[in-house]
Amino acid sequence: MSKSNALERLATYKDIAGLLLKYVPKLSGAHNEVASQFEVEEEIQPSENAEEFASDLENLGPTFIKVGQLLSTRADLLPKQWLAALQRLQDDVEPVAYEDIRERIESELGAKVSRLFEEFDETPLASASLGQVHRATLRNGRPVVVKVQRPDIRQRVAKELEAIQEVADFIQAHTDFGKAYDVELMVSQFRKAILGELNYQTEARNLERLRENMSEFRGIAVPSSIDDYCSVGVLTMDYIDGSKITELSGVVKADLNGDAIADHLFHAYLKQILIDGFFHADPHPGNILLTRDHRLGLIDLGMVGTVSDGLKDQLLQLLGAISEGRADDAADVALAMGTKKENFEAETFRMELTELIENRKESSVENIQVGDLVMKVTEVCGQNGLRIPNSMFMVGKALLNLDMIGTSLAPDFNPDESVKRHISTLANKRMNDDLSLGSVISYLTEMKELFSETPGRLNMALEKVAENKLEFDVNAIDEAKLLKGFHRVANRITVGIILAAMIVGASMMMSIEAEFTVFGYPGIAMIFFLIAAIGGLLVVGRILFGSEHE
Repeated sequence: MSKSNALERLATYKDIAGLLLKYVPKLSGAHNEVASQFEVEEEIQPSENAEEFASDLENLGPTFIKVGQLLSTRADLLPKQWLAALQRLQDDVEPVAYEDIRERIESELGAKVSRLFEEFDETPLASASLGQVHRATLRNGRPVVVKVQRPDIRQRVAKELEAIQEVADFIQAHTDFGKAYDVELMVSQFRKAILGELNYQTEARNLERLRENMSEFRGIAVPSSIDDYCSVGVLTMDYIDGSKITELSGVVKADLNGDAIADHLFHAYLKQILIDGFFHADPHPGNILLTRDHRLGLIDLGMVGTVSDGLKDQLLQLLGAISEGRADDAADVALAMGTKKENFEAETFRMELTELIENRKESSVENIQVGDLVMKVTEVCGQNGLRIPNSMFMVGKALLNLDMIGTSLAPDFNPDESVKRHISTLANKRMNDDLSLGSVISYLTEMKELFSETPGRLNMALEKVAENKLEFDVNAIDEAKLLKGFHRVANRITVGIILAAMIVGASMMMSIEAEFTVFGYPGIAMIFFLIAAIGGLLVVGRILFGSEHE
């Protein structure tokens, strides 16, 4: 490692450690250890200002902005006001010079920009921390947008992520906070998500997959990628002519059927999550456009979420229970979904979840938000020692953003009614998917194996019964530990009897005259008394100070 790289790495360590010491109060007990390990010399004053935290992340650059955006999904770690501050993190930065963008496109695609495109707008549509977007026109007249990665951004992000991982490993190994929140695993998940965003070929595949999944929704538009114009650092896709949901004028909103459009969007996302198991994980208002023909365009597929088949069923039950106010059912589903930690508080968990859902029944329509409640459910789980799958945080954030979009389109939109309206249809579709040709063949194969192997297994069991060789292995008690305990008790009793015999024998010898005396008493009797006293003290000490360990 060169001297300049080493200095950059040290500066990154200091930035990360300083950020943690400033905003993680549970690290205060390990302040000196963390500060000395990463050479943080100045005194760090703790802060509880959420907006200041978001600003500090912005100042540290693209990697930390992305970490902040991912942290905004973790309602189990951060309070609501901190999540809100992180969700507003600005990803707008100074654009890269056109010459650098042109060189990147030509090196990635192997041809000059003038030969690839009929027109290419040198002024970017948007400039973010990882890349920027330009409008262009292909040689056949097809309007497109070209997303180009910033020069050297992969190397910078990789270095910063490596430094973040090393600090996380140290925090995990040396602090109670690190062990309690499994910081090492959390950073590893962040690393995977951020590096995934840096591969534009993956995003191109995501676009095509989502486009196919949304084909039945006439009101949803997903741009198609152009394979020959895509690489790891360049993504070319259809241009969707639309306006951001948050920038719609009053005249446009008056001409919209906002309730129907918002309901259609909710239906599409519920289908993505509960049926496809693959969803657009960052549907904030800037990533959803309203087109001239009143369709909703979904753009920016850098961040996607996946849901396993088992979790789909559990999410279906959880959303149904939440929308209908069935607190006990919601708690049961959350317990089946999560993993209990050592500090899990079952009674407190059920009480807080019941209170959360019961209070929601009395909310007015404008205060009903499905995403907000799902985020609060994850918060209750985390606070009471129930670790839930990482996909749940992504689902919660996606639904929370949908709540905001639904309100923008129609202030009186009721997400609960939308969920109730579509949940039964999706449940039936989910059951039909389970009864597909492939799954039926799998079930029949398993049934065939069961019936074909049962006679042989039954015959084997009957033979063992007849020969009196049938054995049951019961692990209710650890026999080795039990026998060891019996041996320990027996040894203590034996030692006690021997010590008692020595005391009695010494007492009887006191009346015998002897030439060898100690303090005027027979010497041998006094020696036995001394041995018995020392032995008795050792036994008492072993009982008092060794019993807890034993």
